[in-house]
Amino acid sequence: MTLTSKQRAYLKGLASTLTPVFQIGKASLTPEVTKAVEEGFHTRELVKITVLKNCLEDPREIASALAERTHATVVQVIGKKIVLYKKDKDNPKIILPL
Repeated sequence: MTLTSKQRAYLKGLASTLTPVFQIGKASLTPEVTKAVEEGFHTRELVKITVLKNCLEDPREIASALAERTHATVVQVIGKKIVLYKKDKDNPKIILPL
């Protein structure tokens, strides 16, 4: 799913008030982390993730790999924070502007 700049700005605004739900540490992107994020999308459409300082991988690479594995869209990567969006097919809670 590709987002327009208006939709991306809207999601960034929503994500600014969120607290990170997941942390990625020294072990980097493990199958367990991927599964946990995938399960996180069952309850919410917008997920904020923190990459800890002891993780040696680039947060942008982690974000793109995680988005690909969970079929989500990267909204933004700022420093060590990652925001992902995945629309709920059954009951969408976030209505994106056109």
